[in-house]
Amino acid sequence: ATISQYLYFAELALDKIEDILEYDEMAYGKEDQTIGGIEFKNVSFSYGSEKVLDNISFKVNRGETVALVGRSGSGKTTIARLAARFYDADEGEVLLGGSNIKEYDKTSLMRKISFVFQNARLFKMSLRENLLCGKEDAIDKEIEQALFDAGAKEIVDGLKDGLETVYGTKGTYFSGGEAQRLVIARAFLKDAEYVILDEATAFADPENERIIQESFKKLAENKTTLLIAHRLSTVVNADKILVIEKGRIAEEGKHEALLEKNGIYKSLWDEYRRSVNWKIGGKND
Repeated sequence: ATISQYLYFAELALDKIEDILEYDEMAYGKEDQTIGGIEFKNVSFSYGSEKVLDNISFKVNRGETVALVGRSGSGKTTIARLAARFYDADEGEVLLGGSNIKEYDKTSLMRKISFVFQNARLFKMSLRENLLCGKEDAIDKEIEQALFDAGAKEIVDGLKDGLETVYGTKGTYFSGGEAQRLVIARAFLKDAEYVILDEATAFADPENERIIQESFKKLAENKTTLLIAHRLSTVVNADKILVIEKGRIAEEGKHEALLEKNGIYKSLWDEYRRSVNWKIGGKND
């Protein structure tokens, strides 16, 4: 029976690999230069038969920060992944600087976008090499500044081998919050025109959460930024907030204006405030 179970799981894994291999390879153009914002024009997207985005349209003007809020599964992360061209839209267009994202040269596109997603990833190489993925020719002074801006300098300073420490060897691992701070340092080094942030700090302790949120503010300065917000305190000063529900934009506007609408955002904000007060109350008990 046990062998049958293993064979079943192996077949499922092979089926998934085959499904991935069946996807068409993405085609890229030759576009390189861009100065401008991000725009979604009538974008729809499905995972298989499940439609997760339904005719989404919005703009992030150059230098603006637009926040995406909504309940889990609403489509926020899918929007961010389409903006980074991890997938292509089924319908509609994603534009960077007025040009369809499909028209960009692959290397150029990757150079223009920095993304920090919920599951921070460090590679099994030295911390210096991990950071240089952001900018291959960065000098020590630049690396040190990036670590400082990301609130990650103390992490490296506390290691015997510093930047030469190889991640994943001899028990050298970091908490989720520490790993994310190091990944943010990599994004500071890259200094890309477009920034896509998933500010999930659900598993970070309060100190890491505070440092991560401060570093995100600094990273987004003067950048065209798309922010997936989980803690609503981070969206109060956003240039625009998009409330995503069931793959559509249900509400949009600034924080105060959305509260006055007394709709979905107000409900999410009230829930968030209650959760914060509950945590504070719990600590005082």
